[in-house]
Amino acid sequence: MRGAVPDLISAVPVATRLPGVLLDDDLFVRFASAFDQTFAPVYSTLDCLQAYVDPALAPDDFLQWLTGWVGLEPDERWSTERTRTVIASMASVHRWRGTVRGVREAVQLVVDGEVEVTESGGVVASLTPGTTPPGDARPWLHVLVRVADASAVDVRGLDAVVGNVKPAHVPHTCEIQEVDQ
Repeated sequence: MRGAVPDLISAVPVATRLPGVLLDDDLFVRFASAFDQTFAPVYSTLDCLQAYVDPALAPDDFLQWLTGWVGLEPDERWSTERTRTVIASMASVHRWRGTVRGVREAVQLVVDGEVEVTESGGVVASLTPGTTPPGDARPWLHVLVRVADASAVDVRGLDAVVGNVKPAHVPHTCEIQEVDQ
């Protein structure tokens, strides 16, 4: 956890911002300077605000909060570097949200294994009216993950990731297969 920085000097001392008429009063200058100790951490945080939302620079305890920003549940088993990589990669995954590619890429970020996504739909273009669309009448999505150790996969976390990136109206199933290396 971050804490107060001892002897932090304010980047903008309050006394320097007082009107000239008040600078003649030593008591008022000392009173205003007392606020510098309170404002210094605020200014320091605001000056470094971009570092808090950059996964490469964010403090370790802030990373868990950032995972929620990108639509993931934090996984305590991930290393700090893995968490940073997943957060940084989720921006590109969100571009493909709701597609097979988006589901596959999101699952590949959180699971070390081969991911196969199958779904019920399809796209068709036809010059003939009334053409039967491809796929099933009822939507579905199935995610198959092949890993060396099935016990290492957080099934609830996997289900949550798929639920966050798939179309909301499509029911999904997740299957984990253990394969030999």
